[in-house]
Amino acid sequence: MTNRTPLVLLPGMMCDARLFAPQMAGLANRSVTLGTVAGADSVPGIAEEVLAAAPARFALAGLSMGGIVAMEMMAQAPERIAGLCLMDTNPLAETEAVAARRAPQIESVQAGGLRAVMRDEMKPNYLADGPNRGAILDLCMTMAEGLGPEVFVAQSRALQTRLDRCETLRGVAVPSLVLCGEDDALCPLKRHTLMHELIPDSRLVVIAGAGHLPTLEQPEAVDAALTEWLRAVDAGEGGHGDAHPTDG
Repeated sequence: MTNRTPLVLLPGMMCDARLFAPQMAGLANRSVTLGTVAGADSVPGIAEEVLAAAPARFALAGLSMGGIVAMEMMAQAPERIAGLCLMDTNPLAETEAVAARRAPQIESVQAGGLRAVMRDEMKPNYLADGPNRGAILDLCMTMAEGLGPEVFVAQSRALQTRLDRCETLRGVAVPSLVLCGEDDALCPLKRHTLMHELIPDSRLVVIAGAGHLPTLEQPEAVDAALTEWLRAVDAGEGGHGDAHPTDG
């Protein structure tokens, strides 16, 4: 039987392990570690912390802010990463306009308004319409409140100063999966097409009926894509070939 490569999962902003609960349930036969993106207030600092706690060599999958940290980890220690999966994320530096919008959000959260910021400015952009939308939004609020305002502020400051990692992606030489929800308004499909084009031999999967959190919105489709990617990682293959959208 092929040795199974350890997997490190990186959740998005103000999310915890519950973001990947459906996937972790199906990976019981593999060593899975949840990296924290709730420590340092810079993306390089967070990446250093995750690398310090990670196995010697591992597959790496990150969603949203977790994907941004994953790209930074690839820049810092490419020799340790056996496979890369980027989900609903963005390889570009933060624009000045978005960075400026974070300042009043930080001030509001520091004044006790975490719930209001999550409810009014962030959560409405997360999900596609669907029967589980309400329950998933409630879970997002629960995760955010559990992490608390200090984590929100640190993560916001880290995102404000993140670097463009397009050149890093050009040098990726391990099996790579780029995945996104078809209706993701925060990190739209064009960002994922860009990453797919930058990473040699990567595979692009577009999940129908999902927005920014396909791991919860369409878990079976995400599980199928991750399973195929991890099979290639375990086999030590160089990539996945052409783009391969799926209807989920």
